[in-house]
Amino acid sequence: MLGLGAGACSTRLRAHDLRGMSNMSGGPLCKHPVADQASEPRLLDPSQLKPFVDPLPLPPVLRADGKTLRVDMRETEQRLHRDLPPTRLWTYGGCMPGPSIEAQSGKALRIDWRNALPSRHFLPIDHRIHGAEKDRPEVRAVVHVHGACVPTASDGYPEDWYVPGQSRVHTYPNRQDAAQLWYHDHAMGINRLNIYAGMFGNFILRDEHERALGLPHGEQEIPLTLSDRLLTTEAQLYYPVSGNSEAPWVSEVFGNAMLVNGALLPYLDLQPRRYRFRVLNASNARFFNLKMRDGRPFVQIGSDQGLLAAPVSLRHLFIAPGERADIVIDFAALAGQQLELVNDVLPIMQFRIGSGRVQDASVVPAVLRDVPRMPESTARKQRMLTLDAYQDCVAEPMLMLLGGKRWHEPVTEKPVLGSTEIWNLVNLTDDTHPIHLHLVKFQILDRRPFDAGSWMDAQTVRYTGSAQAPSAGEAGWKDVVQAWPGMITRIIVRFEGYAGRYAWHCHLLEHEANEMMRPFEVLPA
Repeated sequence: MLGLGAGACSTRLRAHDLRGMSNMSGGPLCKHPVADQASEPRLLDPSQLKPFVDPLPLPPVLRADGKTLRVDMRETEQRLHRDLPPTRLWTYGGCMPGPSIEAQSGKALRIDWRNALPSRHFLPIDHRIHGAEKDRPEVRAVVHVHGACVPTASDGYPEDWYVPGQSRVHTYPNRQDAAQLWYHDHAMGINRLNIYAGMFGNFILRDEHERALGLPHGEQEIPLTLSDRLLTTEAQLYYPVSGNSEAPWVSEVFGNAMLVNGALLPYLDLQPRRYRFRVLNASNARFFNLKMRDGRPFVQIGSDQGLLAAPVSLRHLFIAPGERADIVIDFAALAGQQLELVNDVLPIMQFRIGSGRVQDASVVPAVLRDVPRMPESTARKQRMLTLDAYQDCVAEPMLMLLGGKRWHEPVTEKPVLGSTEIWNLVNLTDDTHPIHLHLVKFQILDRRPFDAGSWMDAQTVRYTGSAQAPSAGEAGWKDVVQAWPGMITRIIVRFEGYAGRYAWHCHLLEHEANEMMRPFEVLPA
């Protein structure tokens, strides 16, 4: 299971027992599946590859310039390392990550997302997963721009998928501050496979306020999109399975090949000056703990929904799937040197700093923008929402729920447009869950340890320690929150933008699929 965030409680929690639940797909939930498949293929050991021989790829940039953009979803091949054969991928625009889409705050953008994928999937579908039943087409897709405030028709609602040969035009009003958003597949039941296959990319919103700050820009602003994969010795994607061909779903997927912008152990040539890195964790389940090999500090200037109020000096960055971090590293004193970015102790990429001196007019201002804290008194409603894991009779994870409910059950969260609510995320599992709400941005109020047994016995909240304020890097506007085990995590949300039906879910993609995702409906005021 996943490691904990810094400061999280390490007490092991009791999981729900599936024997008390209704049956799934007609089979007893407590019947442990018996393996019927052969062992996994021979897998690549990335540590045997020569590191830092490939330059960091930079995805192409798409700008609308008043026209409708066209982005095709299609199968392609891409070399992930110099010494490997090309890898079969599904991509946006023919590369993984897909093109970086740049838009201006306040200027609407239209994108024609075209599904030109093959008709058969090359990764293992679990037909017991809701939305992936055998009567559904194998290949389906719909694009969600994560972090965008959009009408529901353009949000990429999981049930709004379409098949190869079809397309959808989505409109993004972009009436929000500059931020690093991202886009990825969101088709019900199979988006974990589509994203693993390579279907994700950055969506960068810019505004005049950010432009006036004098931050590093142009060639000194670089996306670092992180993902992890398992590869066969032939360099093809391997998606792990349970061993039961009728129920191949596994609760989490971790790879040993750490990719940056789709490359394995790349290097980046730099000048001795400041650089701005737009970091995205696009993994299915892996949390990254990023640091410099020599322990030197760097500066975080932004999170999911844009700039922080002020820069934060860090020596490590713990980033969950779906989260983004905007960081600045000053290489001015490192001319002629090489520096590694690592995940804990494992290398991710290498920075190669050129010799000589350069003029650097960029700055990191002491004040970045105003981020007023939302008073709790403005909330008209508080909700207690549990994060639940269910195990079978031999303690294998079988099902993940929010509020004890499946996706298809009636909507229970119906905030009113323009209202503010506090959501208490009651984590009854062993995992840290990155919880994402579509449509909205929010602020983290605090996390507080509680007695899970009291809740599971009588739905009673008994706190066992004091509340912990969010870290400085989490104190801005967010759209993903790390809900730590043994904690009640509180967020305060203003439901602005549009009425309609949206989704909230865990961004561990295997959890989301089975079935840690629920709809919510914003009602007209």
